[in-house]
Amino acid sequence: MYDRSALHTAAQTLGDRRPVDLQHRLKVARTTAWRLWHGRNAPSAALAVRVEAHYGVNAAQLIKTTAPAIGEQAAI
Repeated sequence: MYDRSALHTAAQTLGDRRPVDLQHRLKVARTTAWRLWHGRNAPSAALAVRVEAHYGVNAAQLIKTTAPAIGEQAAI
């Protein structure tokens, strides 16, 4: 699951308060920035690298793993 709170905190530290700010800083499409900002989609690996380079938030902070439900096996 994608947790946008770490991204918001880091972005606001640099003065980025809207999806358009994220769009310009990361050089991504407007829809990609909007989805990332509002938590609609988790970042791809390439986008996670950009987020880390610009905001200092690594992929482990962005992507929260959840424990498998009872009876399910963890993905290997």
